[in-house]
Formats: sequence, structure tokens, C-alpha cells
Amino acid sequence: MAMIGPPGSGKTMLAKRVATIMPELSLPEALEVTKIHSIAGTLPIKDGIVGIRPFRNPHHNTSAVALVGGGSIPKPGEISLAHQGVLFLDELPEFRRDCLEALRQPLEEGLIRICRSAKSLVFPANFMLVCAMNPCPCGYYTDPKKACRCSTTKIKNYLGKISGPLLDRIDIHIELPSVKYKELTDRKDAEPSAAIKARVEKARAIQRERFKAEGIFYNAQMDTKLSKKYCLLDDEAQELLKMAMTELGLSARAYDKILRVSRTIADLAGVENIFAGHISEAVQYRSLDRQLFI
Repeated sequence: MAMIGPPGSGKTMLAKRVATIMPELSLPEALEVTKIHSIAGTLPIKDGIVGIRPFRNPHHNTSAVALVGGGSIPKPGEISLAHQGVLFLDELPEFRRDCLEALRQPLEEGLIRICRSAKSLVFPANFMLVCAMNPCPCGYYTDPKKACRCSTTKIKNYLGKISGPLLDRIDIHIELPSVKYKELTDRKDAEPSAAIKARVEKARAIQRERFKAEGIFYNAQMDTKLSKKYCLLDDEAQELLKMAMTELGLSARAYDKILRVSRTIADLAGVENIFAGHISEAVQYRSLDRQLFI
């Protein structure tokens, strides 16, 4: 997921909440995470096993080796330390290009291969990537209250730091507006993470039941063949998706991601079939594909 919005719109706060609404670690997952942190030397002595999903937040000046792993004595990097959890990249365009491009393989395969002359190692890297970025260098291009100081060229260059192939691998791009004073002073309690987590766990249970004969556990693991099997669309939904693909010039990978996201939206709603409304919502979560900022 990539969140785009001006400074102070709550991107970092939301990113930190993502791990709290994810399902609890199963015992096999907890053992995997514990092994990785033990190898990396980041396992707290007092804890025998990691019981919560990792949340890693590397700085944007992190090197490629620190991010993906390696070194003279290869060790897991941040993407492996985020295995079964969340990797949060704040100020995404400020990361080095080689760091961002190195994310493409693990996002597809859930692992990273470290090749050296003496040996090759494979580290697990099945993480949820959560990114945050401003819409322009100054941050206020989409803000109705503050004037943007950036030229069109600067904005294009800024967004151009993120390659198309990497964006293709991000399922959801959403815009966050600046927070209004009324919202800041509202005393009503917002929906707690526990309530959201309950809905997530219910949807995950639906997916486990659906895929029990397929060898996978949730929608994001579907390949193209399984997407065709489990993401059946009625005529209205099919026509809407066709129009979105044609009008926006989306790639085949974006098509698959829209199907998987719409399948998840339907699961969260507790319905078996994918309708046009689910497709429409999933398409709206492709902001950068729609080039709203340029």
C-alpha cells in the first residue's frame, strides 16, 4: 500500500496501526520470524519466541545491503526482518533507486536471493509493504489550503523516482487529505483497531476455507490461474473493469491486483460474488496509475 498526502495528514500514524489489525501470528509463522531475528542478532534475550508481527521502519538513507540483506558475511536485511509483518518506507521517493528496485523480486516471490562468489543464500521476505510519500517535493500539491511551490517538472521528477514496475507491484495507492480542525477536535471515539482486526480475521477465515485445497491461505497469494477461478465477475463488473483497463492503460499485473483487491473487498463485506461496486472501489485504489497529480 502506498499513501500519498501532505505533511501531517496521518500517513505515519496509519502505517503504525496496520500491524495491529493483522491476524495473530500462527506458531509456524512465529518460529520463522524468531529464526530470522536470531540469525540477525536482533532477538531480545528475554524473549524466547517472537509473538507479535514485526514492524520495520528503516530510514530513507538506508543502503541496499541493509535493506535486502548481504554483506561479507551475509545476514538478513530489513525486508527479511519484516517477514510476516510490515515494512514501512516513509518518504518513499527519497530512498535510493537501487534500494527500491531491489524490492521487486521479494514483492513477487516472498524471498530474496543473496548471491556471492562462494555461496548463494535465500532469506524469507514475505512482508506487507506500506509506503508513505508527499505528492510533490514541498508536500502541498494536493492541499487546497496551502500553495504548492513546485514546478510541474519538479513534481514529475519527484514522482518519477518510483519506477512503473515497482508501482505495478503495489496493490493499493490511496490519497490522504490534510486533517481538518473539526476532525482534530472531535471528541467522539473512532473505531478501535480491535474491531477492525475482528473483521480482518473473519475475512481471513473465509479465505482459508476457500483455498484449503489450493495450498495457499489468502487472496494475495493467488496466481493468475486461481484469480480466474475465484474472481468471477458478472457482466456489469466485467464491463467496468474493461473500461478501467482501457481508459487508464493499466498493465496485466495491475489487472490481477484489481481482481485480488476486489475479492478481498467482497470478503470483508461477507459476500461470495464480486460486484461492480467492489471493482469500482478497487480501481479507485490505483491513484498513481490514474496520474491524479500531474
